[in-house]
Amino acid sequence: MSARPPIPYDFLPQVPALTVESDDVRDGETLALTHVFDRWGSNGQNVSPHLRWSGGPEGTRSYAVTCFDPDAPTGSGFWHWLLFDIPADVTELPAGAGGPDTTFGVHGRNDYAINAYGGAAPPPGHPHRYVFAVHALDVEKLDVDPDSPAAVVGFNITAHTLARGYVAPVYET
Repeated sequence: MSARPPIPYDFLPQVPALTVESDDVRDGETLALTHVFDRWGSNGQNVSPHLRWSGGPEGTRSYAVTCFDPDAPTGSGFWHWLLFDIPADVTELPAGAGGPDTTFGVHGRNDYAINAYGGAAPPPGHPHRYVFAVHALDVEKLDVDPDSPAAVVGFNITAHTLARGYVAPVYET
């Protein structure tokens, strides 16, 4: 496995690590066009990648999956995917589970203003990191409206996280 790219998440509460793997994406490797956005000048297919995880600690009552670009030129990063209220017995999502009609959980509104996965679409210049994180949560359901701002959903996920793991591919135009 390649070295994990540095992620500026050291300000989050430290929690045990989950193991996160994917048949589609790997740390530091370039995202395939399959997982790139299909609008905003990007010509991808906008399909969320396959993810599987293990190591959820005792007390895990649900999971959340997020995708965040800490390199977006916004001052606050860019949320590409927020999927929460995933039942605790689910430990794998197939490619495409980020579609708007998913049955795996509840989609929060991402920074594209859609309640689904939104793939990579960085401005030209340098590679961006896409942090696909899985969070083991201590609640069965988050008490948030799916149309809440992504930062509110992220805050609530962090407040209930027992363990976290991620895989962080890159993409540039």
